[in-house]
Amino acid sequence: MYLNFRTPGRRSRLAAGPAVATAVALGLLSACGQSSHPPSTGTGAITPGAGQHQTAGMPGAAGPGKTAGSAPGTSPEPMPSMSMPMSPPSTGAAAAPVSGDAVAIKNFAFAPATLKVKVGSTVTWTNQDTDAHTVTSTGSGGPLRSAALNTHATYSYTFTKPGTYSYLCTIHPFMTATVEVTR
Repeated sequence: MYLNFRTPGRRSRLAAGPAVATAVALGLLSACGQSSHPPSTGTGAITPGAGQHQTAGMPGAAGPGKTAGSAPGTSPEPMPSMSMPMSPPSTGAAAAPVSGDAVAIKNFAFAPATLKVKVGSTVTWTNQDTDAHTVTSTGSGGPLRSAALNTHATYSYTFTKPGTYSYLCTIHPFMTATVEVTR
């Protein structure tokens, strides 16, 4: 049996067996190996076949106890082996400077984000996260240059000149903060 496919100005022939010809004629074959069976739930739903699975976080996957598409606006749960920064919603306003001599590194942020100290003060940073972080001056020539701080490790620096000292974590550059040093 031969199937004729006609396009303007061209003729081509494709040899096909009776089963393929019947399947094509009935529209049962589709691209990408998708099943021609009707969807099991919902309009056009496709479910994993034997030996296939969906992992939370993949498009179309649902987290534990959820069904795909059942809760609009919810996001998939993070993969258990990954550390994800979980920060509170931002109000858009910058945090007011805080006086003190300690900065906590937790939840992928420096707290407080702005610290006010007097000249001669020693500030100590303590990593309370499970991931390593650094305390490094932004720009060139800044005085803050810690090694990678593992969990519970500390870094201290004594500020001898007034000024505004901006710094970040070189491992996670979105983590930024400032120390304001006054006389």
